[in-house]
Amino acid sequence: MEIKNKMLKLGIILILYNTFSLSAMSDTCKRSNAPFVKVRDGQFIRDGKPYYFIGANFWYATILASTTDVGNRPKLLRELDNLKDHGINNLRILVGAESGSRNALSVQPVLQDENGKLDDRLLDGLDFLIAEMGKRDMVGVFYFSNSWDWSGGYGSYLRRAGFGDSPNATADGWVAYCEYAAQMNISAVAQDLFFEYISKIISRKNRYTNRLYAEEPAIMAWQIANEPRPFNMDYSDQMAQFIQKSARLIKSIDKNHLVSVGSEGIIGCQYDSILFDKISSDKNIDYITVHVWPRNWNWVSDTTLIEGLSHVYSETEHYLRQHYAVANKYKKPVVIEEFGYPRDDVKYLPGTPIEGRNRFYEFIFRIILENFKSNGIVAGCNFWGWSGEGRPTSITWTTSSDYLADPPHEPQGWYSVFDSDDMTMALISLFAKSLSTSD
Repeated sequence: MEIKNKMLKLGIILILYNTFSLSAMSDTCKRSNAPFVKVRDGQFIRDGKPYYFIGANFWYATILASTTDVGNRPKLLRELDNLKDHGINNLRILVGAESGSRNALSVQPVLQDENGKLDDRLLDGLDFLIAEMGKRDMVGVFYFSNSWDWSGGYGSYLRRAGFGDSPNATADGWVAYCEYAAQMNISAVAQDLFFEYISKIISRKNRYTNRLYAEEPAIMAWQIANEPRPFNMDYSDQMAQFIQKSARLIKSIDKNHLVSVGSEGIIGCQYDSILFDKISSDKNIDYITVHVWPRNWNWVSDTTLIEGLSHVYSETEHYLRQHYAVANKYKKPVVIEEFGYPRDDVKYLPGTPIEGRNRFYEFIFRIILENFKSNGIVAGCNFWGWSGEGRPTSITWTTSSDYLADPPHEPQGWYSVFDSDDMTMALISLFAKSLSTSD
């Protein structure tokens, strides 16, 4: 292990040396006064220059920022500072959890309750978070809801529309959950409740900056949902229409910020490339999102996390290539906005080996770096996910546990990046800072 660590450190030094020359690229780009991230000819533009990034998923940031009993603003500020110190200026964040199913282990506390009321303590947290990100020149992708019930998500709206609680996918079966969640694509009542929520959030004025959300430079994009799917292919057209209505509503309220779907990509369209193309073509969708989960998608097993990496690389490249033609066709950037890899031997605690993860992360980071060098369409990535100072006390999440990157229904620590993961942090820092386009 000592030899491997030395080799990895040597590799990092060599990469850093080779990326020094990239700084010259920034001298050819002119700044503009526009404070918002835009898309031009298939590229993100920020401050008048191409914008490429290594970012993080930090879904629970609003809860940490809140004035609830579980809020912890000093900790939030330390986490933001740590991320910024490592070159990360792009975060993907859940706007807020919704009331969850009685059959699911869902996030607490919730921003939106059973009656659709919004908790001001969490709204204050959202305001505070956006303000603090702005102070650090960070931008966020804020997703409104979730197709999965670990944060309430679709089930919250379907229950209020009269469909009852979402089934438990483990006890009642995966098919039962999919049939339930599919109703979000066809229920006008549930969708209208969702649209009402979107409108409330986007129309809000930040009490710390005194700006409307539509005027906040720290917001890069609004995202419709985390991993929306048709769930039933009979509803694929209705899903596309739901996405289109959502994007059109967001753009009608906010002309400044980008909009994305939050999709896993073609897998999120249940392998229907025509549906993926249709959703991606919408004029109100500004960029394409892709998620990559090698273990969850059985590209590798728990016992082959290191020796199976070559197969993981091959499958990842193949999956990403399937999206490039669509991205080029519609001149939209691609973001690998979720990707994760377990710790070696499926351990969960800080200090356990993470050779496989480090190698997979480096593989993804190199894709972004090569696209940066060539002005390519893969403009950024957000690793899953940031746990920072948080520590698991058990495999199962409870309301007294630290919030980690791993949602409540998953083993705590499974995909977490802790602040003590030194080699992972070194990789993140190296690649993130190599993409800087600052003068």
